Amino acid sequence: MNSMEMISIYENVAEITDRMLNAAKSADWDLLTELERTCYNSVQEIQNKDTNLELPLEIKNKKIAIIKKILADDKEIRDITEPWMLQLSKLMKNSESNRKLSQSYGND
Repeated sequence: MNSMEMISIYENVAEITDRMLNAAKSADWDLLTELERTCYNSVQEIQNKDTNLELPLEIKNKKIAIIKKILADDKEIRDITEPWMLQLSKLMKNSESNRKLSQSYGND
């Protein structure tokens, strides 16, 4: 695989993470989940095909910029989703506790 093909895959991941960020911002969890799967497949492709070619400086700088954008998007997505996941976890624990109490003491 040549350097331009590899950059194209990195750009694809950056586009996907941008869409993931927009989905997270609009709380579209189904779309976010779908995009996560797509992103995972693209990252697997990078891991399988990126042979650490010696890149020309311009291409290397472009690759670095793309990776920085992917990481920035990932951080922002986590900043949005982690509090939501924590809240969901608390709700599930509460629900489980209520269910156990109901089983132990009845629904009276």
